[in-house]
Amino acid sequence: MEDSYGGSSSKDKNCSIKEQDRLLPIANVGRLMKQILPQNAKISKEAKETMQECVSEFISFVTSEASEKCRKERRKTVNGDDICWALSTLGFDDYAAPMRRKSRTKIQEA
Repeated sequence: MEDSYGGSSSKDKNCSIKEQDRLLPIANVGRLMKQILPQNAKISKEAKETMQECVSEFISFVTSEASEKCRKERRKTVNGDDICWALSTLGFDDYAAPMRRKSRTKIQEA
């Protein structure tokens, strides 16, 4: 079975990409989740693992779209504008616009 990375799925014993290399560290995912929840809220291991899969897949999805744009333009480096373009192209305009504003602010501060 092939996954979205072009390699074998984690169920395949001949996996070319280790799961730990494919997924964001679960501790980081858990920390981000905790920041949004009330202090006394608890997060199950299953919830963290599910979110870990989701965010890792989302990053791959957006990066793949940006990478394809770069390939068509014969460029090797994906930059922030490519990511914002991919977010917009994939229908995530609500996320792309704030990121564009942040990147402009960083440029002006430099």
